[in-house]
Amino acid sequence: MSHGLGAAGLEASSPALPGPRVPVPVYGAAGGGPELGPLRVLLVEDDSADAILVEDTLADTGLRAALQWVRSLPEARGPLSAQPMPDCVLLDLNLGESQGLAVLRQVLEWAPGAAVVVLTGLAESQAGSAALAAGAQDYLSKDQLESDRLGRAIRYAVQRRQVQQAVAALQVEQMRAQENARLERGLLPRPRVSNPRLRIVARYRPGRAHSLLGGDFYDVVETGDGLVHAVIGDVAGHGPASAALGVSLRVAWRSFVLAGTRGARVLELLEELLSGEEGGSEMFVTLTTATLFPDRPVAEVVRAGHPGFLLHGRSEVRLVEPPGGLGVGMVPGLATWREHEVPLPPGSSLVLFTDGLFEGQIDSGGRRLDLTGLLRLAQSHRTRSPDDFVDTLITDVEAASLQHGGLDDDVAVLHLGWTPA
Repeated sequence: MSHGLGAAGLEASSPALPGPRVPVPVYGAAGGGPELGPLRVLLVEDDSADAILVEDTLADTGLRAALQWVRSLPEARGPLSAQPMPDCVLLDLNLGESQGLAVLRQVLEWAPGAAVVVLTGLAESQAGSAALAAGAQDYLSKDQLESDRLGRAIRYAVQRRQVQQAVAALQVEQMRAQENARLERGLLPRPRVSNPRLRIVARYRPGRAHSLLGGDFYDVVETGDGLVHAVIGDVAGHGPASAALGVSLRVAWRSFVLAGTRGARVLELLEELLSGEEGGSEMFVTLTTATLFPDRPVAEVVRAGHPGFLLHGRSEVRLVEPPGGLGVGMVPGLATWREHEVPLPPGSSLVLFTDGLFEGQIDSGGRRLDLTGLLRLAQSHRTRSPDDFVDTLITDVEAASLQHGGLDDDVAVLHLGWTPA
């Protein structure tokens, strides 16, 4: 019984050309269990008689499969490197000049996602066991090749390989999630404030590309003199490097402030740290710092390439954009920053945020919400409590961009103000 790999087919499969892809038109799943198929099966075998035996046996397995035969390891590289790669490789370990487990290792390198079933001689059971240890899913003796055994071996090998890949992918995702959680805890710490008059609302919302963690961060601390210091920032880019840098800068900012440093000098020290950490790379951070006084209705603000902020009063919301300098690390050694005093009317709060809050796309033409649109949304919620104000504002921004993919970037928001004495 032959299905296309007879004498004529063998002559056509010279070592210089890959063998033809031969459909085996039999449907169902061999040996029960979930049905697979159609499967792409690559046979790597230098013996023509054995190739015909495998082809005939495969046709009787009940698997939906398309068989391609090649005679040598070099000839197998093309099919193994192609996309989509074979679902299963039936591999002879004795291929002329290519011998033993080195053949298997090469196949696994070229096609790491393929299931491999090693074909051995009757007296090569030890070689089969060694192949399993080296990464093959199963092995079969060519001298005892039967359709049930071959079908079961291919089906279980493919399913086992799929499970292995799924488990590996899950482990990678779990590790990434754990690492992201650790980085987020570093980026978004618990405020260190004891004054009960200070109202703090802190929120963080991941963007749609959360698999690439951003570098948004914030912090609030109270120093021994009763002053309250806040920072909100955004490291350029996404990914673990940006997030880790954000953690470093946030921790450094807290350390400098608790050591008694204030205002623009803190940004100068952060830039020195950034230049040393990044070794001259183009990483930079935009940020805003604010200092609040329990006995004075003002805030001292320093802006470094960061957007303005909102002033949320009892009956109005205003956008405030004090003069600012370049982002920290954007032009090391050349940027200058200054503190600016911002009046805080009784009952007013600062609302600091990162640019993810206003850069979401809101129409098919690519138009962004921008600061004007954000202010319009904020004004519609001016009478809400601080918690409701922040939560509703973020929800509205997300809803405005939902039809176009949702939030483009991570969003961090700090709402800071004094309750009446």
